[in-house]
Parts: sequence; structure tokens; C-alpha cells
Amino acid sequence: MHEMTQGRLAPLTLAALLGVAGCGADAPATDGAPATTTAVVDSVTFSAQAVEIGGFTIDTARSTAWQSAIPVPGRLMLDPRALETIGSITEGRVTRVLVRVGDRVRAGQILVAIHSHEIMDARSALVSAEAAVAATAAEQELAVANAARAERLLAARAMARAELERAQVARTQAQGAQQRARAELTRAEALVDHLAGGREVPAGFDEHEVLIRTPIAGVVTARDAQPGTVVLPGTPLLVVGDPQRLQLQMQVTATAAAAMQVGNTVRYVLTEAGGLRGEAIVSRLAPTVDTMTRTIEVLATPRGRVVGRAEAFVQAEVLGEGKERAISVPVAAAQALQGDTVVLVAEPRGAGLFVRAQPVRLGRRTRDRVEVLAGVPVGTAVVVNGAAIAKAELLKRRGAGE
Repeated sequence: MHEMTQGRLAPLTLAALLGVAGCGADAPATDGAPATTTAVVDSVTFSAQAVEIGGFTIDTARSTAWQSAIPVPGRLMLDPRALETIGSITEGRVTRVLVRVGDRVRAGQILVAIHSHEIMDARSALVSAEAAVAATAAEQELAVANAARAERLLAARAMARAELERAQVARTQAQGAQQRARAELTRAEALVDHLAGGREVPAGFDEHEVLIRTPIAGVVTARDAQPGTVVLPGTPLLVVGDPQRLQLQMQVTATAAAAMQVGNTVRYVLTEAGGLRGEAIVSRLAPTVDTMTRTIEVLATPRGRVVGRAEAFVQAEVLGEGKERAISVPVAAAQALQGDTVVLVAEPRGAGLFVRAQPVRLGRRTRDRVEVLAGVPVGTAVVVNGAAIAKAELLKRRGAGE
């Protein structure tokens, strides 16, 4: 697209702008352009000043592979694969919630503290297990020494074989007791690690608190935990995720879904932030119809830079494969002019611009372009930005000619 100017219309009224337009095709051309001699109602010549103020831009009629576009509303949502719902791992009372929605957290960071007797029982069991390991280790050492002494005495014919066998049985039992004590210690350590993340109490916390940590890094996207509430194992507390990993969710009819497939391009515009556009690729079509809405869920993964935030609504277009070729122009170039369908054809006149309304027959339409079945050939220059201004002047001239 060739931009004629970057000027803005906001500071001036439309009437002021039209005041610097030429009087029509029969007016003298500006900036050295040749004058025309025949008056044409559906044409107007804009001066260089009008072109600058109006911010006119031009594009061309093009022959391209036409991509059918299925319009459908949708919403952006967090990708479930990038979310971690963090729940309570014990029964107790929430004493502290250390983060808020929007906070960025690192893996292993403490998010919630819960007062629970389970952690005290676990620490007590850990102390008992450590004592049991020490006691059985001493018993095992003694049993091994007794068995060795019995073997020496039997070799010196100073002890009966039955005494040796009893010493060997005692040694085996002591070894078994030591193994059981170590297994119980491992279990006790694992439980304390699960509830508190380690045997050492972090600064600012006490032994009565179960510490809930995040297993992943990300941003807190939801917070259900509130200090003072009583929770059970599995009660949702927080959600941590990556806000840059989004999905576009669309609910479409069975007829529309039949024309879609994985890999189709989706273009979308944010409903609440006009002008912000993004692209996505269809990644999944649900195999079943929703029993309530009678629609089919279609999911798409944003491509390139993520545009928008989770839970934002969008207007989307799912594009087809684009096998047929067609002549098209930007949507803004096609205008309805008192019942006539026209394209505003542009011809430079020095630094000014000559615009005329060319009757056309239009066909299919997408958000950005409209198919031209007849009326303009490929390569015809058309007005895009400033089309509404040109249309207003043409309507004014039509009124004057009645």
C-alpha cells in the first residue's frame, strides 16, 4: 500500500476539509496537472492540501488466491498445558497467603502457609525414626561382634555350635531391624519434605505450618486461598501459569466446522481493543457436539507475537485453503453510493488526487478485502484511507447536480 500522507483528520471538521477539495473533474488540476474539460458528477479532484489533511492512502485491485473466511466470535484463554492448579496437601487452617494475582513466582517458592497438626506429627515421627536408626545401628554392631566372637570360640573348641548359631540369628535380626529403621526414616523424611519442603524451618515460619510451594515458575493467575479459612487435602488454593501461552477458543456450528481443519489460519481482532489484531493456527476440533449449545469447540494456537490477554473476547475469521484466484480490493475502497455499489478509483494529479466512483459488482467478502466480479481490472489504484471523505464529497456533488 502506498501512503499518500500521514496526516490526521481529527483537528478539522469534514466541512473544512471539503473546502479544500476541487470543484470536480471540470476544475483546474492542482500542482501542474492537466485540466479536464468534461464535468462528471461522480468524480472529484482533491488538492494537495486536502490530501495531506485527509490522510489519503491508495492500494490496488489484485488477483490473488481467494481464501474463504468463516466469521466466528471467540475468546482468548490460558493454555491448560501451561497452568498448574496448586491445592492443599493437608487439613488445616490457612495462616498466610504470600502472593497476589499477577505476582511472578519462581519454582519452589513458598506461596501459602497452613497451620496443621499433621506437620507436627510428621516431625515427631522423624525424630523417632532417627532415634530408631541410631539404636538399631548400635544393636547391629553388637550382634555382628558377638557372632564374630562365637566363630572364634567355636574354632578354639571353647563354644558349642548351637551358641554360634544363636549369635548368627541375632546378627541377622539386628540387620533386619536396622533396615526397617532406615526405611521408616526415609518415609518420615519424605513426609516432612512433602509438607514443609525440608527439615529445616525457613526464617519467618514455625514448625506448626505446612508450606505450600509452586512446582513451576510463572505468574499467579488465580487465588482462592484466604487467611483464616479451613481447608482439606485437595482444596484449590492458587493457579500459576504462563500468561504468554494462550489459546483461542471458538464455538462454531457443525456446518462451519465441516469447512475447517487443523492447520487453518485464524485472524482475530480484539473486541474491546479495536485495531489490535493477531493470527493463530487451528490446533484442535472437538470430536463431539456440546449438548447445551449444539456447537463444536475449535481451538487455535496464536502464531508469532501474542496479541491480547486471557479472557479477552475477539472477532475471528477462519481462513480456507485459498485455491481459487479472484480480483479483490480493500473493503474500505468499496462504498454504497445512494443505492449504487462503487469502488473509489484514484488517479494522482500532481500532489493532488483525482477520485471517481466506478460502478462494480461485488462477490465474497472477508474482514479485509472484498471480491470484485466486474468493474475494475487488476492494478487499478483505489482509495483506502480517506474513502469516507471522498464519498461525502461525491454525495455532495450528486446533490448539487439534481
